[in-house]
Amino acid sequence: MEPFIVFFLLPVVFGVLAELLLRDTRLASLVAGTASCVLVYVCIELRDPEGAWNWLAALLVSPLVIAFSLTAVLVCYGRTAHRHRGNHA
Repeated sequence: MEPFIVFFLLPVVFGVLAELLLRDTRLASLVAGTASCVLVYVCIELRDPEGAWNWLAALLVSPLVIAFSLTAVLVCYGRTAHRHRGNHA
């Protein structure tokens, strides 16, 4: 259950919160991607204090985590942009 939370759920939450708080897709994408990578690194460090896993493990799984967070940002942007266009028409 913990890998599901770290690799899927929290990056999606980071992406949604970044888009809702910042309202700038470019900045929200940067913040969400960076925060997701840091999350993975911190979780690996906390779960493996002996050091059997290192920053390389975080680097290898970070594209997956970044993809989930950026997808959440873009989906939120598309939903809010569509809503705003519908109100002006």
